[in-house]
Amino acid sequence: MGLFERYLTLWVGLCILAGTGLGHVLPDAFASLGRMEVAKVNLPVAALIWLMIIPMLLKVDFGAMREVGRHWRGIGVTLFVNWAVKPFSMALLGWFFLRHVFAEWLPHDQIDSYMAGLILLAAAPCTAMVFVWSNLCRGDANFTLSQVALNDAIMVVAFAPLVALLLGLSSITVPWDTLALSVGLYILVPVAVAVLLRRWLLANGGQARLDAVLARLGPVSLVALLATLVLLFGFQGKQIIEQPLVIAILAVPILIQVYFNSGLAYLLNRRLGVAHCVAGPSALIGASNFFELAVATAVALFGVQSGAALATVVGVLIEVPVMLSVVRIVNRSRPWYERRLPAS
Repeated sequence: MGLFERYLTLWVGLCILAGTGLGHVLPDAFASLGRMEVAKVNLPVAALIWLMIIPMLLKVDFGAMREVGRHWRGIGVTLFVNWAVKPFSMALLGWFFLRHVFAEWLPHDQIDSYMAGLILLAAAPCTAMVFVWSNLCRGDANFTLSQVALNDAIMVVAFAPLVALLLGLSSITVPWDTLALSVGLYILVPVAVAVLLRRWLLANGGQARLDAVLARLGPVSLVALLATLVLLFGFQGKQIIEQPLVIAILAVPILIQVYFNSGLAYLLNRRLGVAHCVAGPSALIGASNFFELAVATAVALFGVQSGAALATVVGVLIEVPVMLSVVRIVNRSRPWYERRLPAS
């Protein structure tokens, strides 16, 4: 893990402070940036999201889906947790904590927006950082690559209907045209660009050239993420200063769902006799969130100053320390995992 990834929480915190401060010092400049929209898409944020997502997708070899059959049990567990459990568990946790447990401490006119942000955060699994987590838990690289490729392919067709379903169950109405536009802009187009660029690089220089380009684009992706956070918190600085408790409250369901879903995937893999080198990355992918996509979709659907955008940014804030703690649990529990299960 590089310097940026290892200290991502620190950089996120600094960007929050910078964005909040700049939002107070230069409110007119941020207001102008917020008005730069076409068809409800904020152009500065959209450009930064592309710079984040495309380098990450460039790492994914969709040809790896041919290897899915080799790890069918681990793949099945991860798909089940990613698409049948995690989005619904987040919606349930959001309903419980935001509408009931902490409702009196939240601005009532923003609760639906916060709920929407949490749902968007959990609706798609991570694409990039899971390679780091898999490496840290000595995971099977072929499994991780094939699982990420399969998840990305599913995301193209499942993300919009899943989000619409969960928002509808939460009594939150969203325009289908805007949701479809978000899928096109932030999933279909980046995937197409990444696939075509990857093929061109491999055909004109081979793996060495692809690796060199990925090395150069890695910092670009992270800088774009941090710049996006400065923008978002510049738009929302006043709300954050006036309501700091909101961030802590939003972190509660996010934390619970990460540990719940990673634990569920880990235990299911053990029950099915899956090797630890597959169960580890399966648990981490099962708990991961594609926060870049969540941020972009929240901005497109609800606006840069919305509670939904804020909720997705909280996911970014806690992503690295929480996932590193899951890595530690996976590594330390390996002797237990590899012991024979007691007879039932």
